[in-house]
Amino acid sequence: MRSQTSQRGFTLLELLVVMVIIGLLAAYVGPRFFSQIGKSEVKAARAQIDALEKALDQYRLDLGRYPTSEQGLAALMERPAGEQRWGGPYLKKAVPNDPWGRPYAYRQPGEHGEYDLSSLGKDGQPGGSGEAEDINNWQ
Repeated sequence: MRSQTSQRGFTLLELLVVMVIIGLLAAYVGPRFFSQIGKSEVKAARAQIDALEKALDQYRLDLGRYPTSEQGLAALMERPAGEQRWGGPYLKKAVPNDPWGRPYAYRQPGEHGEYDLSSLGKDGQPGGSGEAEDINNWQ
């Protein structure tokens, strides 16, 4: 005859099996999840460059030229000295850094067009591929 006071619960072996299964699932899903994060940062950088291009084009419509390299992208938010026709600010918020926390490189005149606007990507070094690839306005 069994006692009514028998306890139910999980054995140590059952808990270990469940933990191994969860670990295997995390190992399978984790890399796929984190690769999507890298892709979203690249997409965000491309979107920011597109928005900056539109603001630069509006600046050019008002002043007849793009900001100089010395004025930089700050000219989109603050009136450069001596610019009477400046109609900014041309962005709703401050000039953003790229998704990796570094400022966008702006050069006018550019080597690839009237101006060059770029980010060095995740690695912060020229060149690279994948997430480390440079993102710019001339590709």
